[in-house]
Amino acid sequence: MRKRLPGWLADAALILYFVFSLFPVAWMAILSLKPANQLFSTYFSFTPTLDAYRTVLGGSEGIPFVRFFGNSLVVSVGAVALSLVVGLPAAYASARWRFKGSEHLMFTLLSFRFAPELTVIIPLFVLYQKLGLFDTYTGMVWVLQLVTLPLVVWIMRSYFADLSPELEQAALLDGYSRTQAFFKVALPLVKPGIAAVSLLAFIFAWNNFVFLLILTSHEAQTVTVGALSFLGGDRPKYHLTAAAALVSVVPPLLLALTIQRYLVRGLSFGAVKS
Repeated sequence: MRKRLPGWLADAALILYFVFSLFPVAWMAILSLKPANQLFSTYFSFTPTLDAYRTVLGGSEGIPFVRFFGNSLVVSVGAVALSLVVGLPAAYASARWRFKGSEHLMFTLLSFRFAPELTVIIPLFVLYQKLGLFDTYTGMVWVLQLVTLPLVVWIMRSYFADLSPELEQAALLDGYSRTQAFFKVALPLVKPGIAAVSLLAFIFAWNNFVFLLILTSHEAQTVTVGALSFLGGDRPKYHLTAAAALVSVVPPLLLALTIQRYLVRGLSFGAVKS
């Protein structure tokens, strides 16, 4: 019994932390199921209803949340696709060819990821107004590259670096070009990594708020910004905001469940080397 006590305490602490972490999500779910007349009168004793979800998805408040949902899908998928097209060759090149200043170049690319978005939002706003990219799908996909592209390049660079160069050299000896060796040898071996980085990039693009708040008005507005529309007016509709927030987490969750097998392999790829 004395030997098992530390294990039980560790399990209890883990369960408490798990409950603590999920409590905000549970509170959002409870809030979204409350009728409007019981939002502030009760905590856990109420009559559950799906009226908030019907209002949000039906657009009866004059807020086209379904269109915002579609906008998020378009710009997030577009940003991830463009990041993969540009980032995979860049990650492969940075892993295979080293030159003086290459590490500084990669660090500069990474700095776009961890730099505060507010430092570049004003120049971007002015440029977008001048170029006609404000509140457009093209402009939103392009600006989200600041979020997703450094992530793709840096993560995939480590995957390509873990691959043995002898595999590609053997392909070159068989008559493959460098491009063919990249597409037919290197890429198939890092598919789990591509799945993992695609999911992470999609989540970062989907959850972005500052860029989409400042650089959109109505046409290209996304769910992260559109959910705040229910907080306007003389009385904020917290149950509608909670319902909108819970609906907005469905695509990343479904995507994670769909590619779960590749995600686990991708996140553990290269952790153990022979």
